[in-house]
Amino acid sequence: MKLRIAAAAAVGIILLGILAWPLAAPPDPLGTVCLLSINLTDAMALLGLAVLSGLLAYFLSQPYGRQIGILAVPAGLAVWAIRTGNMASLIQLNPTLTHRQDLLAMLRWEPFFWLAIVAAGFAGTELAYKILPKTNPSQFDERTSPKPNTYLNIVIALVGSFLIAQLCIKVLAQDIRAFDNKLGLVVGQPAIGQIIFAVVVSFGIAAFVVKKFLNQGYIWPIIASAFVTAFAVNIYLKQEILQLLSQRWPAVFFANPAASILPLQMVAFGTIGSIWGYWLAVRYNYWRKQQKEAN
Repeated sequence: MKLRIAAAAAVGIILLGILAWPLAAPPDPLGTVCLLSINLTDAMALLGLAVLSGLLAYFLSQPYGRQIGILAVPAGLAVWAIRTGNMASLIQLNPTLTHRQDLLAMLRWEPFFWLAIVAAGFAGTELAYKILPKTNPSQFDERTSPKPNTYLNIVIALVGSFLIAQLCIKVLAQDIRAFDNKLGLVVGQPAIGQIIFAVVVSFGIAAFVVKKFLNQGYIWPIIASAFVTAFAVNIYLKQEILQLLSQRWPAVFFANPAASILPLQMVAFGTIGSIWGYWLAVRYNYWRKQQKEAN
């Protein structure tokens, strides 16, 4: 199983993380990966590579391709998320208030682009499943069965994932903290290791709760990852907050820890954390079932 997971991740790392890096690489070697450095042609190429990654990962991780193949694209994006610069460096390149407003207005919608790349990888896995259906179903392959309250549970799962992740990131993505008499606590730019830990654990917890108590899949925490960034940037975009931050604090400080995480980082690590948390809940439920049968 570990070899299958490694093979699926390797596909995404090679195709997206390494070979497709020139499509998203910023002009400055130390720059930040964002939509500013990606044109329409490159975006379409990335979508195609994401589909191919999911398709190849499915076949390499048989007979559990549908469960494992989806890891290919987030693994590839995670390479970019580690290699890229950080939010502080992007803010520093836009020193004036007007420039920062324009930048943040673009970043507000960027996570949905990365979400589309992840969805393309999922689509590639589903396409491969249509070509070569799984013949050896796993005992842990649980699918949520439709119920009268399914739509209500979906809404709760999406909103709950957003709230849980937002709260956990606020606690876990901490760096230097300072007090401002109007903004309250402001936090410094977290290191990449801190960002990985905070986002993966936060969405892992969200997905675990969603699966354990609502019997919903990892798709809703993954979608929530885009809204966490959009919400944080919207708060940041408020005229008073942005103006106070610009006047009183260096670009490395943020009013909300989630605003210090790039959209690419939030979606890539959030997807990995959501899948991990979901399967952790599945294994926990299976263990509980075995315990009850043993007793």
